[in-house]
Amino acid sequence: MSEIAERVGRILDDPNNWPDDPKEAVALQRRLAGRVRVEPLDVDSVRLVAGLDVSYAKDNTALSAAAVVMDVRTLEVVESVAIASEPSFPYISGLFGFRESPPVLEALGQLTTTPDVYLCDGFGLAHPRRFGVACHLGVLLDLPVVGSAKSVLYGKHAVPGEERGSWTPMVAGISEVVPDSAALAEQGKEVIGRSLRTRTGVKPVYVSVGHRVDLEGAAELVLRLSPKYRVPEPVRHADRLCGEHRKAVLAAKEAGEDLPVFS
Repeated sequence: MSEIAERVGRILDDPNNWPDDPKEAVALQRRLAGRVRVEPLDVDSVRLVAGLDVSYAKDNTALSAAAVVMDVRTLEVVESVAIASEPSFPYISGLFGFRESPPVLEALGQLTTTPDVYLCDGFGLAHPRRFGVACHLGVLLDLPVVGSAKSVLYGKHAVPGEERGSWTPMVAGISEVVPDSAALAEQGKEVIGRSLRTRTGVKPVYVSVGHRVDLEGAAELVLRLSPKYRVPEPVRHADRLCGEHRKAVLAAKEAGEDLPVFS
């Protein structure tokens, strides 16, 4: 059994990690948020990154979760896993960690390699309670996790320059585009992420700390992993794998066959 599989097993088996009541979930988020650690990320030393994603069926009653491990230097896929699951927690904004973490962890538990960093299609500290799904996974696993989202849940942000690599800080507050978020940061507003342009002239992504990384290193890693497309390669591959797996699951159900596991 791999190191990550052992961690995943302990996490999923602990009922204290998975409250059923949304109010209890919010209270747990507030408690666990204090355990998020910001640590320097040496991007040059990162070799393997796991991209994580979840995709829902049209009726929202089934999902596929994927983990795709890629070599940062070559951007080749080293290992990939996709699994089918059913949501066990309601669809509530700000509480996706309780809905999506279990299937993502299940997929991670089937990896035979141990990534250096995990890249989550979602938020970390850029969250009203500073505990998005990237923080949730990071704290439970106690491993380095970066959040890279395609939209904003929470945070004031300015539009970055059009050139690839341009960025502006995201600061605490309701989701809102402001003229100059850098000025707000200089005035002492809490910085919770970055709006980062990964492709010239294309919408930015929104990077935030999940756990055991720092914002500068997280943004640099996301940029390195996005040489051609807006979304970083590990997450892009995980998203595509989720879609393929979901179609295969639907076909298997219609044929009365066992559900597939992609690995």
